Parts: sequence; C-alpha cells; structure tokens
Amino acid sequence: MLKVLYGLKNFEGKSKFKTWLYSITYNECITQYRKERRKRRLMDALSLDPLEEASEEKAPTPEEKGGLDRWLVYVNPIDREILVLRFVAELEFQEIADIMHMGLSATKMRYKRALDKLREKFAVSTET
Repeated sequence: MLKVLYGLKNFEGKSKFKTWLYSITYNECITQYRKERRKRRLMDALSLDPLEEASEEKAPTPEEKGGLDRWLVYVNPIDREILVLRFVAELEFQEIADIMHMGLSATKMRYKRALDKLREKFAVSTET
C-alpha cells in the first residue's frame, strides 16, 4: 500500500488507474515470491536434520487437487498469469499487456496458445 501512495505522484494517467495499480501489485507479488523462494531454498540447504525432512507431510500436487490449479499446471508461468489476469481479474488485453510489460499482440498470442494447450489437455483427459 505504501508503494502505491509513494508512487501516486508518478502516475501520469497514460493508462487506467486500475491497470497502474495492478502493475504495482503484480510486481510487488513477484518480488515477494522470489524473496520467499530464495529464503526457502536457503533454509532447505541449511537443514541438517534428515529425520525432520523425512517427517514432513507431502503436500498434494496440483494434479491431485481439483479446480483451476489442476489445469493451469499444464501451461508455463507467464501464460498462467495471463490467463488468471484475464479470467479471474477480468482485465482487458491491453491492461494485461501493460502489467506484463509485453506487446498487445504478444499477449493475445500467448493467451490463444495457452487456451489451445488447455483445450488439447482437456480433450485428452475426457477421452480416457
């Protein structure tokens, strides 16, 4: 929230406020995710107790879960973010392109290819 308040003076109105806000939120989430992932890897590397590691319960994989996660595992992370921004956040393609720092045509093409891949996986899973 502080980043939004401090950055408000830099908002030039070249895009919608909602797009600008999503862009800040998206970038902050990615930064926090990367920090947590590095911290987790460091803690795993420093863990010397094999009994502790063996006793940890196995988390269910996305394939074992139901819902959207089950299908989004088949597309790469960037395409997954585009699909989530389109379907969950209900953003327009131009807004997604601005948030993802991509061109409009590249965003649309990645969206189309991701949907095609999901359709293909869904068709295969319904046949079996």
